[in-house]
Amino acid sequence: MDIEAFYEQNEARRESAEFEFGSEWTDAADNEYELSWVEATGELYLMVEPDARVTEDMFGDFLVSDEAVSDLTVVVVGKVATLAALEEILEGWEDAVGDENSLTWLHERLTTSR
Repeated sequence: MDIEAFYEQNEARRESAEFEFGSEWTDAADNEYELSWVEATGELYLMVEPDARVTEDMFGDFLVSDEAVSDLTVVVVGKVATLAALEEILEGWEDAVGDENSLTWLHERLTTSR
């Protein structure tokens, strides 16, 4: 679903604090994902962003195009009751996020914590 549909399904998501755990998670195809946790619902979700177009303006500044909301796809990958519990599960994520196919590490952490 897109990010707007995600929030529309449950208004508690929109009003809740969110915590981001990196925006450079990758899969085997080298797609990038952002990992976030919604405090009110306990949902841990990945958002894949489409490749942004980078252009240069007449002053030599680089501009990144804004993505359409419909292009920001969200997938809920788990539920964790508290931030403390999530931080324990994801201990070491800062080192893992930069690795090739880092979603494998995330998957292993989420499945072994259950």
